[in-house]
Amino acid sequence: MILEGGIEKTTVNGRTTYDFKVFRIGPKHVIGMYEEINSFVSYVKDAAEGGSSKEMAFVLVGEPGNGKTFFVEFLAGRYRSFLGREENRKYTFKFQHLDQLGTYGRIATIESQTYEDPMILATNLFELPDDNRTFLTREMGLADPEVETLFANYRPLGACSGFIWNEIRAHCSGDLERMLAFVEVIPVPLTESLGTVTGKYPAKDKITSSAVDLLGEESIQRLLYITDTNNPYRFDLRRGALARVAGGGIHFSDEIFKNKKDLVQVYLGVIQNRNIEIDGYKWPIDTLIIATSNNSEFHRFLSEKEEAPIVDRCRLCYVAHNTNYKLQRDLTAYALGSETRTTLTKESLHQDPNLNYAASVGAVLSRLPRSEKLTPVETMKLAAGEVAGEKSIKTLAEVIDTLNQDPEIINRFGQKGLGQRNLGRAIQLLIESSETNEGQCMFACDVFKALERIVLDYVGEAKDRAKYLEDIKTAKGLYRERIMTEMFNAYMDEPFAIRKDVMNYVNMIIGIDAENLGPDKMWKYKDPQSGDLKALKIDERYVNSVEERLGLKTEEQRDSFRTSIRKIYGQKISVDPNYDFMDNLELVKAVTDVRLKSDIAGAGSLIGALANRTNEENQKLYDRMVTTMLNKLGYCRTCAQKTIEYFCTQEDEN
Repeated sequence: MILEGGIEKTTVNGRTTYDFKVFRIGPKHVIGMYEEINSFVSYVKDAAEGGSSKEMAFVLVGEPGNGKTFFVEFLAGRYRSFLGREENRKYTFKFQHLDQLGTYGRIATIESQTYEDPMILATNLFELPDDNRTFLTREMGLADPEVETLFANYRPLGACSGFIWNEIRAHCSGDLERMLAFVEVIPVPLTESLGTVTGKYPAKDKITSSAVDLLGEESIQRLLYITDTNNPYRFDLRRGALARVAGGGIHFSDEIFKNKKDLVQVYLGVIQNRNIEIDGYKWPIDTLIIATSNNSEFHRFLSEKEEAPIVDRCRLCYVAHNTNYKLQRDLTAYALGSETRTTLTKESLHQDPNLNYAASVGAVLSRLPRSEKLTPVETMKLAAGEVAGEKSIKTLAEVIDTLNQDPEIINRFGQKGLGQRNLGRAIQLLIESSETNEGQCMFACDVFKALERIVLDYVGEAKDRAKYLEDIKTAKGLYRERIMTEMFNAYMDEPFAIRKDVMNYVNMIIGIDAENLGPDKMWKYKDPQSGDLKALKIDERYVNSVEERLGLKTEEQRDSFRTSIRKIYGQKISVDPNYDFMDNLELVKAVTDVRLKSDIAGAGSLIGALANRTNEENQKLYDRMVTTMLNKLGYCRTCAQKTIEYFCTQEDEN
């Protein structure tokens, strides 16, 4: 199922990894989790090829709200869809006409309790394995290699199926044709609510949980009908969660280490032997066992040294929070919801176009550990595959390697921070606030107040609290820079004004040394996006002004910066012709400042004009910018006015 979905190579944090497309299907799919998915696929593949993984469970360990349960439930959903296709259907068998045997009372039909495949019955038709091989070769016309392949995966029938089959054999005096008349092949039901094929067992409290919930128990009802007390069918295995997924299914144990000790011991036996065992009777099962656990429960469990054997039987996968702010936009969209939001009085609630960016950056910065080699913003940009000045992706890879050497899991890269649930709570606070309801708009800047509230209310550790609040301040600074760009676009009455100016600067520094540059400073070049030939007048004053804003004073510094930009251009454009340098925040900020200065004598005077609307000219400018924001940039009247107000204050200036 996983491999037929297709595989793509991708680079994550400076390392090449694989992206399995089956996890990216549907409106609400798994975002990121590249390393975790690679570990899981490798584990499944190893188990399928007879490696040590087939005697292990796969356990996802991590902080709450980082997508562990969502991942498992998504996988189960995909698996059910896969098996729902006719060519992939799973089949089992049932025994019929059992009332003829005389020992089952009014029980006429019995399904295989563990949904055994009919091929398991086919390899157990006779008591001796050699007789089965001979029958499959002679009677069924299978070739020797095919029979050997079947018997490579041989296992006996479960206790009750084996017992009933022997009773049928005795009743039919070993006549196979008569015996097979008692067998009917049926499809395995795929109804999700029945817990067949994919089943979940959530950890319960110590009093109400018992091994019965997993394995099953003796059934009083069956004992009323069955006369032979040795018959293993007196045990109702479907009462437990394992039997229902025993026929090639997925068993999901949520918070496995929260279970009491005796239940964990049951898991130990099931994981190692892949058997359901009751009173010495055995039922082989074919089940993928996936579990989750949060860090605190797992550490508590590890501290009890006598529980080491269960951990030894688990393939542990430490799940990190998403640290790519570009991917976080999709996760934030999940938190914002797919339905149209409304106010308390049922009026439509508008979403500030910068809201997703502000919330995503605020959440991701909290998940990035501090490092001496990189600033938080540099780490954030490199983790998203963007340019961070002169710092390379190698630096980030080194930082991650150093952090991942820490035996304390929580200190590793991306293991600590505000999770998806915290982000969801922050958005709830934003929606319920009176400002949002009065203005009928979720204003982006208000999300920072909501995040601060969540940090103060839900983060217990004082050190973590201080770091997260600092990260929210940094996020506000990034939001401020984004607003500067938005204001310039609004002033220029064009959604991509800044983008054009940034690309003009880049093209100018590429063409400034061109051989075919005439005295009129006109340079012709081929646009990689459209493929058209374009002419550009190289304005050296503009280039110098941008570089001054970047703090490049000497000729050497300017040459070095230009070389780095040309190098990035060469690397990126060949892969992505639409690359626009908008991720280079320093360059974008410098271009914005220069354009604001040259067009209206500095951002200060634009602020002054927007803040002081007593004369008619300033009012006209304000109205024109608001109109552009409403019609071209996706703002509503509330967030347009609030954004301009915020731009006019000196808050959060970096």
